[in-house]
Amino acid sequence: MKLIVKILLLMIAALLAPAPAFACATCYGGNVQTPMTEGMNWGIFTLMGVIVTVLGTFLTFFIYILRKSAALAAAAEKAPESPKV
Repeated sequence: MKLIVKILLLMIAALLAPAPAFACATCYGGNVQTPMTEGMNWGIFTLMGVIVTVLGTFLTFFIYILRKSAALAAAAEKAPESPKV
């Protein structure tokens, strides 16, 4: 019950907040010709580039592991069985 009250209070506080608190000029579509907005855009693009690079590296690593595993499985199937003693 206390959790519901906290959530309701947070929702009311968010609804009563002034309009500038909702988003920055980049997200809200304000004056986009200011140097600060251009800097924010470059920061967003830079962070997106870092995220794409990291996720691409993970994807490449997992593809490498899958291919290596498939190659080892194929080699194990083709290898002649060793004589049992």
